[in-house]
Amino acid sequence: MTEWDFERDPLVKSNAGTLARTALANVVREYPHHESHWQLDGVPILSPRLSHPCFYGSFDWHSCVEMFWVLVRLLRHHAELVPAEEIRDVLGEHLTVEALAGEAAYFAPEEHRTTQRPYGWSALLELTFETVTWVDPDAARWSAGLQELSSVFVNRYLDWLPRAGYPIRYGVHDNGAFGLSRALPYAGYLADHGDPRLRGLITETAWRWFGSDRDYPASWEPSGADFLSPALAEAELMSRLMPAAEFAGWLDGFLPGIAERKPATLFTPVLETDTSDGQLAHLHGLNLHRAWCWHRIADALPGDDDRIPAMLEATHAHTHASLAQTTGGAYMVEHFLAYYALLLLG
Repeated sequence: MTEWDFERDPLVKSNAGTLARTALANVVREYPHHESHWQLDGVPILSPRLSHPCFYGSFDWHSCVEMFWVLVRLLRHHAELVPAEEIRDVLGEHLTVEALAGEAAYFAPEEHRTTQRPYGWSALLELTFETVTWVDPDAARWSAGLQELSSVFVNRYLDWLPRAGYPIRYGVHDNGAFGLSRALPYAGYLADHGDPRLRGLITETAWRWFGSDRDYPASWEPSGADFLSPALAEAELMSRLMPAAEFAGWLDGFLPGIAERKPATLFTPVLETDTSDGQLAHLHGLNLHRAWCWHRIADALPGDDDRIPAMLEATHAHTHASLAQTTGGAYMVEHFLAYYALLLLG
């Protein structure tokens, strides 16, 4: 057990209730709303609730899916710390077969084959994984409702990845490494239940995109609207795909200098100057994403690796730079940051 593991438990206890309340409010807050639409002749653009009978809240579609994951995750693992019955009621009202069929109908047309790729796709598969692997009568109903929509995105991945010759590396929604990492657990579930296609394709794509990467220019991070670290997202993904000793060697070539805390930019929390600015507000997400990645990467290495102390120090510093900003502030932060907080806290 690491120093971070000792710190994480009290952080969960002190934050779980507030995260739950934030997510409960977000998933039913229809406006303000942001969404890109195909405009087709004679086809009206509907309101968020009519377009998305389940995931209409939390400012944008993918953040709403993430907030539902927050609720399911908290209910599953920390029910004693959250308003459990209220969460079950909200989940039961939204994750219905009828509402989720409406979501599947929205994404099914050809003009939507790139919509929410890959960030929203992987968020939905992550939510599906959380429900389908939970032995609980309500979760079984929610999982059944999610199957049709999950199948849409699984098929979209199966169609897209063989044709995607190059990764997208920047630190926002299109980032390929983070999308694959979040989709991988559900892909593993499908493989364990007789359909190995997505897991095999994700693994092959990750190696094709990232396996030979060396000397990553992480000193160039961050960009001004990042909520993901491209360098650490890639390393976190690759940590899932190889044994500890092999990953240790790959990481040494990819990010040399970690033990010396180089490059300094990856070990220094970023500063956010205006939480009401939707792009600048992303930087709080970057701090929490970095903290999660550093801990995940440290946990994937052999226990005596001399880089682990630097990684855990970075986990601590980035956590405390932005965790307090998760709730109670501007909606440009509050509509999404609870997801990254719970991703980190577990």
